[in-house]
Amino acid sequence: MAKVKNFKTIFPAVSVPLNEDYSINEKEFRAYLRWIKSFYNQGIQGLVCNGHTGEITGLNRAERKRVVEICYEECGDIMTIISGINCKNTIESIEMAKEAKEAGADGILLMPPHMWLRFGMNENAPFEYIKDVAEGADIDIIIHLYPATSKAFYPVETLIKMCKEIEHVKCIKMGTRVTSIYEHDVRLLRQECPDIFLITCHDETLCVSWFPGMDSALIGFAGCLIQDIFPITEEYIEREYTIAGNHLMLTSEHTAREIERKARKVMGMLKRGIKFTPTQPDVIAILKKLKARR
Repeated sequence: MAKVKNFKTIFPAVSVPLNEDYSINEKEFRAYLRWIKSFYNQGIQGLVCNGHTGEITGLNRAERKRVVEICYEECGDIMTIISGINCKNTIESIEMAKEAKEAGADGILLMPPHMWLRFGMNENAPFEYIKDVAEGADIDIIIHLYPATSKAFYPVETLIKMCKEIEHVKCIKMGTRVTSIYEHDVRLLRQECPDIFLITCHDETLCVSWFPGMDSALIGFAGCLIQDIFPITEEYIEREYTIAGNHLMLTSEHTAREIERKARKVMGMLKRGIKFTPTQPDVIAILKKLKARR
């Protein structure tokens, strides 16, 4: 299977198991990554390592590079590998981005320099920072947008400028957290930068955060509850709507009519090509297959 870099997917933010001495438990990590990879055909076509979920602040520079190497060795043949970059200055960010690229990363999740969270930043600093790292490391970038309540939040005008003027910017992880600002910025970015992938990271409000029109998700619980995120598979449909091979029958006419009304509405949308999630399976094909078995 030829690898295709894909930003329109569910990205699990993978955890890193540690030994008693806080070194990386490579054996457990590899087993965990192989489990992640087993969901490739169910919507998981990439992963993010060295994020906050992945212990980035607790790993030294060499360990962060080693994490990328292991991810690439176990999953890099088919999955898009993204590495978080969290540094205090531009030069170190460029160096670590280069190391991630050398280790097998297809792109980076570029976080703001940590000191901005405490002291704030110059108005032009975010654009110059992203631009310098993009040019210095020559690697695709997912912009890590911090919450609107933080001092490291990038205004939407700055994001638009980044997307239009920095070629390596491919995605924005929309960590806004303030709903009114989030919805406003998503709609404006959709209008001004239609080719940029927008990624939700709101684990706690995942479904709602998708409504404004997101392409992807980068979420921590996708790294441990994948089987609960993608229940709409052929096996699930057959299991839930049949008993011992027989299709379930409803005894209440009112319930049956209500389900039928809603089903017609949903089917009409599906036939028009509308997708409710970026990784939605081919429901029409599944339906045809089930009907053929009757």
